[in-house]
Amino acid sequence: MPNVVKIQAGYKVQPLSKYLNQPAPAAAPAVQYLKADAEIAKKQFWEVLDFALQYIPPSSEEAALCAKLARIGIGPGKKFNMKDLSVEHNAAMLLGMKAGDDAVDKYIASGGAVINGWNVGSFFGDRAFYNGDWLKRAAAAKGGIFGNSANEAMYPLTRILPNGEALDGSKHNYTLTFAKDGLPPVNAFWSVTMYDGKTQFLIDNPIKRYLINSPMLPGLKKNADGSLTLYIQKNSPGKPKESNWLPAPNGPIYLVLRLYWPKETPPSILPAGSGTWQPPPVVQAQ
Repeated sequence: MPNVVKIQAGYKVQPLSKYLNQPAPAAAPAVQYLKADAEIAKKQFWEVLDFALQYIPPSSEEAALCAKLARIGIGPGKKFNMKDLSVEHNAAMLLGMKAGDDAVDKYIASGGAVINGWNVGSFFGDRAFYNGDWLKRAAAAKGGIFGNSANEAMYPLTRILPNGEALDGSKHNYTLTFAKDGLPPVNAFWSVTMYDGKTQFLIDNPIKRYLINSPMLPGLKKNADGSLTLYIQKNSPGKPKESNWLPAPNGPIYLVLRLYWPKETPPSILPAGSGTWQPPPVVQAQ
């Protein structure tokens, strides 16, 4: 981190007019931004959506959906409020929102091919890629917003063992073993990142390690047969194994394996969900 801070300190930000030594243009009209964070978005979702839509002109595939929303008072310049609904309509809206959220979570868990407990699919792309598939778009935004398209990066993710049992650092220790010559096939680099299964935030830990990636390979210890085992657990596996330790939360685990610029010739994770290379299973330690 000190090196990153040093690089950041080397940047200077200034208006273009000052850089060009020209008079500054007139200031843009002030925008009264709506205060919003994760908690506000949950409690005042429709108000946040009303505000956001005024800055997002609908594309051709969104026009019909926006028209439906406008019919019930949701859209640019509108002020939808759940409090204005009858008890029955309010309940129906809440149930619909819950069903939608559940559908998104289900898609994240199984929207791609499930291989050794990992969900392997292509969630990210441009408008043509989504082609009006709102469920896929929502899953991509919730599961890992700003992801790359498959030829740029693949993001296998898991919260479970191959048998479907949830990964939980408060109950078990786990291992992830890459066979000899079985590391993720990439042209750039790969990483395995640990997240809290509840918040999807990184895990605070005593060794300040949040991922294990290919640039760390020289410092990792391989097994006698040449394979590489990562130790996924909340407590240290012991000094001899600590180089390969990926600290886990004291609760649900969410793992993401990132493959940047995946190779397109075998072995390859491409095409998404049916490639010749498969991520190895997370295994409960004995």
